Amino acid sequence: MRIIPAIDIIDGKCVRLSKGDYNTKKIYNENPLEVAKEFEDNGIQYLHLVDLDGAKSKHIVNYKILESITKNTQLKVDFGGGLKSDEDLKIAFESGAHQITGGSIAANNPEAFIKWLNHYGSEKIILGADCMNRKIATNGWLESSELDVVDFIKDYQTKGIDYVICTDIAKDGMLQGTSNELYKEIISETNVKLIASGGVATIDDLIKVEELGCEGAIVGKAIYEGNITLKELQKLC
Repeated sequence: MRIIPAIDIIDGKCVRLSKGDYNTKKIYNENPLEVAKEFEDNGIQYLHLVDLDGAKSKHIVNYKILESITKNTQLKVDFGGGLKSDEDLKIAFESGAHQITGGSIAANNPEAFIKWLNHYGSEKIILGADCMNRKIATNGWLESSELDVVDFIKDYQTKGIDYVICTDIAKDGMLQGTSNELYKEIISETNVKLIASGGVATIDDLIKVEELGCEGAIVGKAIYEGNITLKELQKLC
């Protein structure tokens, strides 16, 4: 299973939120490149980079940070947040993104998202399935829909999606464990490469989602709060 640390960006700084609430913002480092280099120095190969300003603004904002990280490290970065147009996507890939994650656009403008999938291929486009009480949430989790998360993923699997990041918003940033029952259901009903996100608190959480069959797991606050050390992650990698 791939271990994928997360860097969330607001105002150019490395932050974490709780349950996606912008009012809970906590700044951990003012230099995201410094954080990314530390990950790389500890054997990490992947990074989940989220443009929270972009998610709120509905267009890409922090692409210069993406560019800085991809030019100065060998990390394979998946980038998300605010990608709503062909131009946003072009900027993200030109700035060095290895993959991009589309969530809101997949829910609100499926025609555009499918066009991206067909143009760039399933190795480059990740479906972001962020949910609260099983319902897909959009636009930086500020808006909700009536789309059931498992149905949403199953539908996109028929359209060619391979990679899915599923975040249970109620778990995100809470350090209370992952949504294993939901992940178990997704894995049993689809054959997507599922990346678990939200709630990882300990190494045991990572072992559990790996045992479920997740292809990857995103780790955020547990690293920044010291619950999981980079040395522990290095051993797991």
